[in-house]
Amino acid sequence: MERVIDLDQAAAVIAERAGRWLAAGLTAGQLTWRDEAAPWPQGLETDRSLVRDPDSVGVRVLGPADAELSVVLFRGGWADVDHFDGLDHVRPLSAFGIDSAAAFGTRLDEWVPHVFEDLRGK
Repeated sequence: MERVIDLDQAAAVIAERAGRWLAAGLTAGQLTWRDEAAPWPQGLETDRSLVRDPDSVGVRVLGPADAELSVVLFRGGWADVDHFDGLDHVRPLSAFGIDSAAAFGTRLDEWVPHVFEDLRGK
């Protein structure tokens, strides 16, 4: 997989936002890492030091009423992004063309309010 994004920098972007999320009543879960060099099927690790060649980093952001945002960023420049409204709906969000850790931060700053502000209106 092409290396478009430094996933360690992306992890730092997540960490920078975790305090803000907590102040807003949200909780960021542990980061999960997938190792490209691991034998198939590759599991997820929460300890970055166990991952030699990361190809993805993920985080779950938990909110009120069991709402959740799940983001898995791949070093190739895209992310799998889904949100669960706490009831019975899971919705994907568009997450292509992410070309840097800063661009990933911008997208996080769009996704989190979109998901959790929308849920407050229900």
